[in-house]
Amino acid sequence: MEKAIKHQHRIKDKVRLTLRVSYFGSIFSLIFGLVCLFFLDIYELVPHILIAFGALSVINNLAYTSHKNLTLTYNILSVLGLAAATAVTMLTGGINSPFIFVLAIVVFAGYATTRHYGKIYLYLTVLIITLIFVQGISDFSITRNVVPPESQNLFSFLSIVFSVYLLGGVLGKNLLKAHHNLYRTKMEIEERIHEKDTLLKEVHHRVKNNLQTVSSLLSLQSRGIKDEKVKNLIKSSQNRVISMAMVHEMLYMREDLSKIDYKSYVEELSEYLVKSVKGADSNVKVNINIPQIELGIDTAIPLGLLINEALTNALKYGIKGNDQGEIHIDLEKTGDKDYVLNIGDNGVGFSEEVNFKNTRSLGLKLIHNLTRQLKGTIIRDFSKKGTNYIVNFKEVAENEFHQSIA
Repeated sequence: MEKAIKHQHRIKDKVRLTLRVSYFGSIFSLIFGLVCLFFLDIYELVPHILIAFGALSVINNLAYTSHKNLTLTYNILSVLGLAAATAVTMLTGGINSPFIFVLAIVVFAGYATTRHYGKIYLYLTVLIITLIFVQGISDFSITRNVVPPESQNLFSFLSIVFSVYLLGGVLGKNLLKAHHNLYRTKMEIEERIHEKDTLLKEVHHRVKNNLQTVSSLLSLQSRGIKDEKVKNLIKSSQNRVISMAMVHEMLYMREDLSKIDYKSYVEELSEYLVKSVKGADSNVKVNINIPQIELGIDTAIPLGLLINEALTNALKYGIKGNDQGEIHIDLEKTGDKDYVLNIGDNGVGFSEEVNFKNTRSLGLKLIHNLTRQLKGTIIRDFSKKGTNYIVNFKEVAENEFHQSIA
């Protein structure tokens, strides 16, 4: 949205700059042509070229109101300007003509519009000036000076004033104004982005606090329950809520509100789960091998829930009691948006015949449904001891994390 607004302002500034330069150039050209005709006694071609350029430039501007093609309008104006300036230069002394400086205005206007057109007209102007010089010193020179001797000083003065005023008073002034407007727009957009980021941080902070409140409520509710099975179910739900709260907390703590460092997240999550299930003094070692990978919230949350379920199952059922055990979590990026997760333990494992379709285990069902939500596939790795999974998945695009995990 901000980029679109910024682009629209740039287009408007270019339109205003091009049309203003064109209108002022037309007026000055018409006036200069009339001055040449009636006050400088220049009757041969020069005043007619200047008047014709002024008239054609006005027509070009009026045509823009119907076709709205700024590139076409600018290029027609530039070609007309180069042609008129070259012709007047050739008729007023060639390389020694003071009017030759008008050619530089076309180049400057090109760079004010776009760097691409600026380069084109720069090379074209240098070529034209070179050709004027070369033919001027050759035996076949077509350069003339139709300005009467008594009017040459005044013509030179008016040509220089025309060039300086058009370059500084018109182009420079309007370019500076366009730059100021663009800078002001940029500052306004940056201020709105800052406000949005501040608001988004506050949202993540509030979501994290609300999820922690839900976790606390579940913890309080579990204290009055004597049935260990129900109590474990509530504890599992509490851990799932905490795994989501951690994502929002990490987003709140970062400058970049769109992604989190996933290694830090997995380390914090696994440390919490081990203490939650096994206690502070456990014999479980968690080996985490995750490079510098940053994931957006729409991928981080379902993947975090998947890791939560796999770790919880490993801690509860794979590694019994106070037995020693190892859990490994390896996450690798294999493509632009493709990842592979290897996660598992060296515990007792479970039968190869048990799968998410024929089991009543909510954790196992969640692992498979979350994999599907990540547009991935999951297989058990039977070559290793315990329970191990290989999950291939894709980074979820924004707004795609609204599917049911049921």
